[in-house]
Amino acid sequence: MIFVTGGSGLVGSHLLKYLSHQGKKVRALYRKEIPFQLPNLEWHQGDILDVSSLALALQGAEEVYHCAGLVTFNLRRKDELIRMNAEGTANMVNAALDASVRKFLHVSSVSALGRHRQDQVVTEASQWEEAYNNSNYGRSKWLAELEVWRGIGEGLQAVIVNPTVVLGMGNWNTGSSALFKNIYHQFPWYSDGVTGFVDADDVAKAMVELMASEITAERFILNAENLNFKQAFAFMAEGFKKKPPHLKVTPFLAGLVWRLEKIKSSVTGHEPLVTKETAQSGLAKVYFSNEKLKKFLPNFQFRPVEESIYHYCREYSEKVNGMGAIKPA
Repeated sequence: MIFVTGGSGLVGSHLLKYLSHQGKKVRALYRKEIPFQLPNLEWHQGDILDVSSLALALQGAEEVYHCAGLVTFNLRRKDELIRMNAEGTANMVNAALDASVRKFLHVSSVSALGRHRQDQVVTEASQWEEAYNNSNYGRSKWLAELEVWRGIGEGLQAVIVNPTVVLGMGNWNTGSSALFKNIYHQFPWYSDGVTGFVDADDVAKAMVELMASEITAERFILNAENLNFKQAFAFMAEGFKKKPPHLKVTPFLAGLVWRLEKIKSSVTGHEPLVTKETAQSGLAKVYFSNEKLKKFLPNFQFRPVEESIYHYCREYSEKVNGMGAIKPA
């Protein structure tokens, strides 16, 4: 039996669909409401912060995929980030050790690799350095990885994956899926920043192949291609048959926007649309290597980013209603 956390999220939902398609018997954790149903999928109510619920949920589990986590760059949610991502992962590692699972796979982020240097290629050898001005989200994922390495030291067979920007079918009001929503609504701004992109289906496939292998005590960047935001947005606009962004974001404008959003958020209490960290990352030119994964899984092939974007534009287009919102499932 396979156990999965974070099944309602972007990566977790694609993983569950992939495992279900393979005919695998899966149990997935949910907190309040069951998000969807699939063949061979059993939902179990619980919480990664509730140790007692995890002990029951992992009974009989042979493999564990830990996809659950909080993604936010809101400074006011710093403590919540640490609790969910670091403490929650510690609980999962302990539960996996107690259940004597065969193998554990943790979904981290390239943010956990530390501050990314401009125009330098980021590899798995990149290390977190506390002295640099890293994001609280990145720090929470780095602390989570430390818990996995601690588990490995205690005998847990485990692998860590660090996806770049994940392209997939999810809630387009949050996370990387919001990029599709912005372009659908003809967001006019673009930047010359560069980052990595990867298809959610490829993330799921790589996770399953790593789980099935004898590989342990390793981490892998999952990245199909490095692409500038202007080109990625142009692909999305073409996929939606919309006008592509045409106004370039400068460092001055980015600084102005995140400061205004900070003030707005403090007044309304809503999540800021742009933070200092996201503004900086949108302007940076960062390149991620996928050579290590290709070495360990030589037959693995990533889907081209352009193809992924067109594919998900078609899927989103089929689900949007006349008001430009996603239809309920």
